[in-house]
Amino acid sequence: MKDMGMDAYRFSIAWSRIFPNGTGEINQAGVDHYNNLINDLLANGIEPYVTLYHWDLPQALEDKYLGWLSPQILKDFATYAETCFQHFGDRVKHWITFNEPHTIAVQGYDEGIHAPGRCSILLHLYCKAGNSATEPYIVAHNVLLSHGVVADIYRKNYKPKQHGSIGIILDSFWYEPAMNSTKDIEATQRAIDFNLGWFIEPLIFGDYPSSMRNRVASRLPTFSEADSALLKDSFDFIGINHYTTWYAKHNSTNIIDVLLHDTNADSGAITLPFRGLKAISDDKANAIWLYIVPHGIRSLMNYIKQKYGNPFVIITENGMDDPNSPFISIKDALKDEKRIKYHNDYLENLLASIKEDGCNVNGYFVWSLLDNWEWGSGFSSRFGLYFVDYKDKLKRYPKDSVQWFKIS
Repeated sequence: MKDMGMDAYRFSIAWSRIFPNGTGEINQAGVDHYNNLINDLLANGIEPYVTLYHWDLPQALEDKYLGWLSPQILKDFATYAETCFQHFGDRVKHWITFNEPHTIAVQGYDEGIHAPGRCSILLHLYCKAGNSATEPYIVAHNVLLSHGVVADIYRKNYKPKQHGSIGIILDSFWYEPAMNSTKDIEATQRAIDFNLGWFIEPLIFGDYPSSMRNRVASRLPTFSEADSALLKDSFDFIGINHYTTWYAKHNSTNIIDVLLHDTNADSGAITLPFRGLKAISDDKANAIWLYIVPHGIRSLMNYIKQKYGNPFVIITENGMDDPNSPFISIKDALKDEKRIKYHNDYLENLLASIKEDGCNVNGYFVWSLLDNWEWGSGFSSRFGLYFVDYKDKLKRYPKDSVQWFKIS
């Protein structure tokens, strides 16, 4: 990182490393591990940006009360977060409560493809337990309230003496209408509402988007006046993870509603990277969902500026992956011209959003520094600037994109 000239590094603390049982006795070895990492970063002129929760709930809390489905987690998460402020806050000046609450709620409790693997889609053929019509909304509500509680604790008790900042990371595709029709334009707005708006609007306005309240109705939890006051302006910055752009079209059938009865069906929007047989871009990454559409990041930044009062934004993830193919040599894998072009084109659009459009964007993090375990894709997907040789003691080799970032 120092060789690349990086001045910041984003990483997450694992809750279970601090509290192996979620609560109770602190694990000093875990505290020591993060102290060493933070100290080494600062010694090399690299500012730590620390995420408190990146999808890794201690199993003990899932077993005890079903984790994020229970309001009891607000207290336990607050205790964990405050412990981190106490042990690391003298040096960590940038805190992130949650990474991608939308992913936590939808992929964990609607589609069942992330932990804890709960859903009811396809009549429970895919998941053994869960309710896709209600649980994603309950989980999202508890995550948002947990953010509000922790941000309040930090601002009142730690920020005055530690002089840091606190925010949250939200993931968002950009969506464009599949057709220039009123129905598709309205569906595009709903797609954005059920992705970004679901989480940013409670932080800006103190409530969920009106489209969600109207369409989800009684299944959508409500905020009390105290909840709304807690959430409004409960951030110093908003992190945005953005990779790609898809089309949105109006869902004119009820087949999706019957088979899924989930957040996707509730939105009344079908989102795909295709319009008929035509893809949104001729260029794509290895991941099936990641089409390369550089102007999408500029459109998204302008949308946030115009709709939400131009908050302080940091791009906390942006990148593309190559395949991990046994038929590609390390030498060839290091020649990542497509990644260089991806970052060049997205950064040009991001710069235009700042310089020409006045968007309040103040930082940019690549996903990712190293090839790593990419959740459901495992080691088959390589997002890293550095190639990791999984067959030879995890040796690391700089790809051409490293040199590009060093001189750009």
